[in-house]
Amino acid sequence: MSKLTEAMEAVSKTILREKDFLTELDAKIGDSDHGINMARGFHAVEDALASISDPTNPKLVLETVGETLLENVGGAAGPLYAAGFLAAAKVCEPDEKLTVASCEKLFGAAVEAIKKRGRAGKGDKTMLDVLIPIYECFTPEYADGLTLSECLNEANYAATDGVEYTKTIAAKKGRASYLGERSIGYQDPGATSAMLMYRAVYQFLNQSQPR
Repeated sequence: MSKLTEAMEAVSKTILREKDFLTELDAKIGDSDHGINMARGFHAVEDALASISDPTNPKLVLETVGETLLENVGGAAGPLYAAGFLAAAKVCEPDEKLTVASCEKLFGAAVEAIKKRGRAGKGDKTMLDVLIPIYECFTPEYADGLTLSECLNEANYAATDGVEYTKTIAAKKGRASYLGERSIGYQDPGATSAMLMYRAVYQFLNQSQPR
């Protein structure tokens, strides 16, 4: 995972680029601030990663991202994403390698922390509708016989499908829940930012693989 710092920088660039899109989505069913908050947080992440003491230590990278998001992202998303990154850091070894098993471990810890912090689950029209399907792609039940590359690819499809799924359900958490059935037809901003973050990592890993 020595390239995790670069992968997180790719995530930051993606969120900054998609700030207006995320804000537009949030304007339809939320507080109109998701893109703004996420961009502020990941701008701070870029600064934090630029001065990190050991950019090759994945545990330290995840801790840094989590702490920075907690301090800089407002709204509901900040504490939730921070909880996910910090939980992943807690189970991550300083020399953790990128494998199917490590992805299951880190995503599993992140998902459980976000579930607990947000008191939410799959089907509530939140970021978990993307993060849970991503995690499931690395579990033994799903990943048996698959390579890491294949699991990463499957998770990329699962993330996209998760965002589409949020259009079909009513929000049960956050500001969007006030709309009830009227939130059906709109994709969840948090699920969208989660998808964009995973996609950025996925594309970075594909581009960094030797040809």
